[in-house]
Amino acid sequence: MAIPVKMPRQGQSVETCIITKWFKQKGDTVKAGDIIFSYETDKAAFDMESPADGTLLDVMYIEGAEVPVLYDVAFIGSPGEIIDKTITGKSPLPEAGKPPEKKETGPAPATSVEDSHARAGNDSLRKRISPRARRFALKKGLDYHDISGSGPNGRIICRDIEQALSGERFQIEASQEQGIEFTEQPLTNVRKLIARAMLASLQRSAQLTHHMSADVRQILETRRKIKEGITGGTESEDITLNDMICWCVIGALGKFPELNSHFLDDRIKTFNRVHLGIAVETPRGLMVPVVKNADQMNLAELSQELRKVAEACRRGNINPELIQSTAASFTVTNLGSYGVEMFTPVINLPQVAILGVCTIINRPADMGNNIFGFVPYIGLSLTYDHRAVDGGPATLFLKEIKKQIEEFSY
Repeated sequence: MAIPVKMPRQGQSVETCIITKWFKQKGDTVKAGDIIFSYETDKAAFDMESPADGTLLDVMYIEGAEVPVLYDVAFIGSPGEIIDKTITGKSPLPEAGKPPEKKETGPAPATSVEDSHARAGNDSLRKRISPRARRFALKKGLDYHDISGSGPNGRIICRDIEQALSGERFQIEASQEQGIEFTEQPLTNVRKLIARAMLASLQRSAQLTHHMSADVRQILETRRKIKEGITGGTESEDITLNDMICWCVIGALGKFPELNSHFLDDRIKTFNRVHLGIAVETPRGLMVPVVKNADQMNLAELSQELRKVAEACRRGNINPELIQSTAASFTVTNLGSYGVEMFTPVINLPQVAILGVCTIINRPADMGNNIFGFVPYIGLSLTYDHRAVDGGPATLFLKEIKKQIEEFSY
């Protein structure tokens, strides 16, 4: 019997989703776990994996169609199998229409799914990619899902990312040589959501940013010992500098709970637990998942949870309830790996503050006994809503983060 592929329900408040791209077409062979289409809610973007091996017998909606949750989107079965579309009673909406059949003649347009398959081969769109190549692609803002891997079993490696980036540069240079002044492409739904949220944040709140630096010798030494312990087998958890900074932020919020709040126009909601939001760059855009009850975790547990929600965002299967702005009580965004020395993060309303973490810079400092040397300092940029928090408490909170970092122990 043919297996229906249903539009998932991504959160209790989500009633419909928009299909953004088909990676497989009617008649294609699929395996369990292959990505067959991507879709977006009003909060985030996701990938739909095939629930079984078989042939994609039919697809019920075109790209851009808005589909109610739990409706049948496609059917998977054996070639030639008859589909019973009345099993669930949730057939396509009449106005949605069906995608056109594949044409056997004529070249496919450059942006078609067929062309993507020609470039990607018959491999699964759930790409095998090395961790190093994934980090490189994310850093460069490159969507690697359409890239063919040259590594073992079609795995994408750094060389493939470099070649893809070179191809993008070639296309830009070719456009310039041909006299093309500009190119245009429509905004994705996720980009629209980010744009609206950022504009609303700046329009509806009184935001100020304070900057401060903290001596990170203690944290860097701790990081060195952890890396040595992992190599030597005495440490199992690869705790990063960002994990440690988040740990210090949580400790500071315990002493300044007014920063662990939501401003709700006529009242301030202060949380007894720290629900820490962490900004994550993904191929689909910026996402801010939350680690609930982060103050109840030890450092190793916090590190695991931060890594887990970040990976879920990048894979496109994060629980939508964990990326709502109301889910977090405070947010940390880290641009240090990009070499940013100072910036002004934008508050994720209704939260009252956000901490920006900057790069580490060696600066001259008094080492004592009239001896001066260079000390590594990390930049901290705290943006707060002056409607909810005054400058004095905000500064003291930032100083407490600095203290927690400089006195860090693990």
